[in-house]
Amino acid sequence: MKYIPILLFILFTVDSQAQTTIQGVVYHDKNANGLRDRDEVGIAGVMVSDQVQVVITDAQGRYALASAGYGFVLVTPPDGYAANSWWQKVSTTNNFALKKVPTSTTFSFIHASDTHISEKSLDRMEKLRAVVEAAKPDFVLISGDLVKDALRVSEQEASSYFTLFRQELAKFTVPVWSVPGNHEIFGIERHLSLVSKSHPLYGKKMFHHYLGPNYYSFNYGGIHFVGLDNVDYEDLWYFGRVDSLQLKWLKADLASVAATTPVITFGHMPFYSGGLSFAPFTETGPSRTLERENGKLEFRHVVSNAADVLKVLTTHPYPLSLAGHHHARQVFWYESTSTKIRFEQTGAVVGGTPHGNETLPSGVTLYKVTNGVVGEGTFIPLDKK
Repeated sequence: MKYIPILLFILFTVDSQAQTTIQGVVYHDKNANGLRDRDEVGIAGVMVSDQVQVVITDAQGRYALASAGYGFVLVTPPDGYAANSWWQKVSTTNNFALKKVPTSTTFSFIHASDTHISEKSLDRMEKLRAVVEAAKPDFVLISGDLVKDALRVSEQEASSYFTLFRQELAKFTVPVWSVPGNHEIFGIERHLSLVSKSHPLYGKKMFHHYLGPNYYSFNYGGIHFVGLDNVDYEDLWYFGRVDSLQLKWLKADLASVAATTPVITFGHMPFYSGGLSFAPFTETGPSRTLERENGKLEFRHVVSNAADVLKVLTTHPYPLSLAGHHHARQVFWYESTSTKIRFEQTGAVVGGTPHGNETLPSGVTLYKVTNGVVGEGTFIPLDKK
């Protein structure tokens, strides 16, 4: 059976100030037909969100919220359940059908990143799928830079890459969860893309159109996984940041999760990275590594408000933070008197990346989890030596 955590939908716009009342039921779809039959009961205690607010279903599986979000409503399936359609376009009634699936506190997953998909890189996706088939993980995380480019190309070219990525996802036989990177922000380098700010797919809207919510959460094996969109932009340039609306959602999401539940995040930009040493420090030109945000000089290629985000995340056990962007397998330990966090990045699926006299190998990282304890990741090269 193929599991594809995406759903096609028609482009829409929502007034960010408008309030839309959303209501519905989350229920156990015993026969997995996607329809609520007479004997199918609601599921209590399930998180439902509009990417701003988070509510919990009542004893009958019912929920209601007044949405001011991005036009999505999404469910965070509890352990032991899965949803074929975990998000929907907002309407007056949004019901979610969940089916029971096997689960265990002993499981594995693969972290991949930087697929940069195009017709020329399809062989790299074949290599990724071959590794997945051999390793047999329970699911795959892809932390951004999914497509070759949307920053500086036409709508037609960017759309072709998103369509291709979606087609490639359909070929996986395990669930694949993805978040955007800088290459998914459509048209913002306007001097090259020749795209207007008024284009209906400008910025993050193209990702929404093709792949849905840009941040969300799910549960598996006693772990709460959070997919973050930690790439922001101002005018022509992107940089690492979790915006205020997403941070508000993150607080609400974690407030709905037991304080003892471990949390693992995956996003494109790292919170901390030794990869900055691979590039000169400059605040000019498209390859610059520094960016001025509200008059303050910040590193462009890490999350500039990392301290604010980590303050929220460390309300729970936070053993692992996953990222990509630098095309390098990196492991960084952060230890204080109260917490110990691993910040890890993996190689780029698209290929090895030259750095001086070295080439950073292409590959993915396999993690094994036992009773909430995440083992050391095993890097799996995609190219044989």
